[in-house]
Amino acid sequence: MKRREQSQTEQLKQALAEREAQLQEARARLAAVEGSTSLQVGRALTAAAKKPGRSLVRLPRDLYRLWRRSGQTNHSQRRRPAHEPVRSFEAERQEARLLTGVVGGREDRLIAATVVGPAIQSAIDPYVRTVPLRPHDAQIVMDGVDVDLVLVSASAAAPGSPWAHVGDPAAADRTRALHWVLESAAARGIPAVLLDDAPAPPALRGLSFDRVHTGDAGVPLHLFNPVAADLAPGPAAVYVRAARDEPVPDVLADLGVRVVDADDADLPDALRAANVAVVPETSPDTDGLRRRAWACGARVVTHSPVPRPTGEDLAVSVPRLRAEQPTGSEQRELLRRVFLDEATPVRLSAVLEGLDFASGTSGADLPLRGRAVAVLADPAGEADADQLATDLLTARLRPAEVVVPGTAAKLAGVRRLRSEGVTVRTVRVSAPDTPEELTREADPAPGDTHGGLSPQRWAALAERAASPWAHPWTGPLGDHRLVDLVCAAECSGADAVGTADTGPATDDPFTGAGERGFFDRPDTGGQQYVFVSAIVPELARTELLRRGWRPREWNRRGSRLLALGPDHGSGPAPGGGGSSHSAAQTGAVG
Repeated sequence: MKRREQSQTEQLKQALAEREAQLQEARARLAAVEGSTSLQVGRALTAAAKKPGRSLVRLPRDLYRLWRRSGQTNHSQRRRPAHEPVRSFEAERQEARLLTGVVGGREDRLIAATVVGPAIQSAIDPYVRTVPLRPHDAQIVMDGVDVDLVLVSASAAAPGSPWAHVGDPAAADRTRALHWVLESAAARGIPAVLLDDAPAPPALRGLSFDRVHTGDAGVPLHLFNPVAADLAPGPAAVYVRAARDEPVPDVLADLGVRVVDADDADLPDALRAANVAVVPETSPDTDGLRRRAWACGARVVTHSPVPRPTGEDLAVSVPRLRAEQPTGSEQRELLRRVFLDEATPVRLSAVLEGLDFASGTSGADLPLRGRAVAVLADPAGEADADQLATDLLTARLRPAEVVVPGTAAKLAGVRRLRSEGVTVRTVRVSAPDTPEELTREADPAPGDTHGGLSPQRWAALAERAASPWAHPWTGPLGDHRLVDLVCAAECSGADAVGTADTGPATDDPFTGAGERGFFDRPDTGGQQYVFVSAIVPELARTELLRRGWRPREWNRRGSRLLALGPDHGSGPAPGGGGSSHSAAQTGAVG
């Protein structure tokens, strides 16, 4: 067969496969419509209208049976089509997503059709590409886009939202629209999840969900974090009410404690401005409020309406904690615990674990993809390689991969990383490779080198990395430094995190430091998190390192630089011990 004829044959086979997939999907959707309760009710009414005799007498019994049958479905007995769910052809899937404008050039996040409350929507936005559904256009949108997940929250049924009272018999139109969405998702093999985060009609939980998760979407660290704590003025103590009609304890009113509701938009600023946060002990969201206060750097005191014989009274504990400033190590440890255990990407990954996603979709791994770190290292010899292996294997957050020069792959420390399951990539950074490179002495760092390597050298290593973040390893790291760097980046949205670069000293008060201008103020004043104009990079976006720019140019080229203060201690914070070690499979990559 000639090459041209073979090419035409392959094109015809591919076109036939696409048409078969479309036909199978159309049949599945037709079966879902024919089996729907709405169609069966319409048929029963039509039959009664055509033959008013016996059919009209049997109509109440038929409607009652249909009602009983529709109420028997729940998330553990979800209706499945008789055949396998339809998976769209890969080329057709990509083309459809491109035409609808849902995704960009690559799939780095899950695409979810959402029926969620505003708090859940703002929490998941950085980690999931959302396609909001509304009752009047849910069917049109579901037919027009290709999604990986259907995500529903009980808070969407709150009064005032487009899906208010969904699941209530009084809102049958909205319940019917959501039921159709779930049936369509089942026919297409798309998993559906309900976040039971708020009171809602019981019928909502009885719909055909693959999984019902009790709780919210975790702590969104891009909203609740201590980065702007010094910029948020306010009283040093705050009382967080679970409901607006909840009475405020008299002792707190006498102490001048600020009162803020749990659903207020300025809750993050109120927590950042306070040294102590008082939360009601009987609230169903007490744990969530406690973690949000920890993320903002505030100590937490729980208030019980029933006085306890043993325990410190609020009149004593609140003034005592309000007068004390949380230490840097305490604030850092509280934030670590939330970052590793209760942050939104961690919660999403846990909720989605085990669901049946379409072939080629990473599924539960994708929410944590933004935390993946590649460690770039150029060990000078056996001692450096051993130190590198020790640092990374004992770190609280292990990296997703390590990139080293090809000659360093022979070192014992690098082989040890491989044996422990860490992905090691090698790159040829010089030609020819010589044995002398393995035992080379560290040269004095020129003006713009970092760790003895030029920006071009770091760029060559970064080119081989596949993770969104890169850490240029230059020496002993410590158990907590890497997790603190990644946490700071997630909290602030910065492009690079490191220590402040003070630069050369100067006596001119108007020119700043050396060649930098008046607005370059690298002195952090002892703060833990502050944006500056120049840093010594410890964590940066891989794309930024690939450009080969000098770190002192990053700010002037549009990058946001965050200076992270030193860790003055790693002891457990009040309220419990620190989080356990997090491996790459659960913390860095997901």
